[in-house]
Amino acid sequence: METKRWNIQRETEINKQFISEAAALLRAGETVAFPTETVYGLGADATNQSAVAKIFAAKGRPQDNPLIAHVANVEQFQQLVDNLPDYVDDLIAAFSPGPLTYVVESNGVCAENVTAGLSTIAVRIPDHPVALELLRACNFPVAGPSANISGKPSPTTADHVYEDLTGRIAGIVDGGPTGVGVESTVISCRENDVVILRPGGITKEQIEKIVPVTELRNEIVDKPASPGMKYKHYSPDVPLWLVDGDTEKIQKVIAEEREKGKKVALLARDAILELVEADVSLSLGSSLEDVANKLYDNLRKIKKSDADLMVSEVFPESGIGQAIMNRLKKAMTAYIS
Repeated sequence: METKRWNIQRETEINKQFISEAAALLRAGETVAFPTETVYGLGADATNQSAVAKIFAAKGRPQDNPLIAHVANVEQFQQLVDNLPDYVDDLIAAFSPGPLTYVVESNGVCAENVTAGLSTIAVRIPDHPVALELLRACNFPVAGPSANISGKPSPTTADHVYEDLTGRIAGIVDGGPTGVGVESTVISCRENDVVILRPGGITKEQIEKIVPVTELRNEIVDKPASPGMKYKHYSPDVPLWLVDGDTEKIQKVIAEEREKGKKVALLARDAILELVEADVSLSLGSSLEDVANKLYDNLRKIKKSDADLMVSEVFPESGIGQAIMNRLKKAMTAYIS
């Protein structure tokens, strides 16, 4: 399959012809990757079961892993769901468009393979001008998991998508690098409270200002209600060790492994990279927001470094740090405390 690529930059006026061409492919039942504020998504018409099946085929994604339906506005959101708790309006007003996904009762409009046969559906309104233009042009919900081969880091640039999926999908809308860098927060909307099924760009602390959060689920489950609950999100090309300690401890672990003849990469913020010697230094910036934004790109770079081992610092599990550690713990091969 030939994969068409449209170059649309967020800083300039969006090319309506490119959007029209991409939307036409989606209407024809094809798969098209597109940027969101979190990561690139692989889109298909969420009401078309055969189109959605192409997502699973392109990614090699397990069929029992539900997908998120992306919509352009509240009106489209309401067309997919039933029995919304009253507080959902307040959450939408505060956080949507944005990196928050709502798991609510489905009315059956979306295909069964979007919901993995569940009575609920995951829906979100992305906060990216290209994504919103595309969704408005389609005027139907677009199922959109991350646009990568399952088991690889999520893509934060169109080049990442191209590396994984060229020849497997019909098109890639290149809207430049994404912003948040980790996937959306997913919440199960119960009658009077929410359960965070996957931490992400909207934090527990933010949600709690509107509705009680009674539970945070990080464990792997057999019948996932949202992406990220059953399968490891990413298995590294090299072993990933999380080292919980100061720079002296991180340096000691690296030194011991280098003495064994291993080439060691260090994944850390700049303040730590300045103090710890490693064979390869992978910068995650300075703030937790920088870490979230740079994490997946650096996990992809490790394959090109010839490192035998990747060591990462451990991040505070507050704010977006919770999402960062959720992804790293699912990817790690060892935790050293």
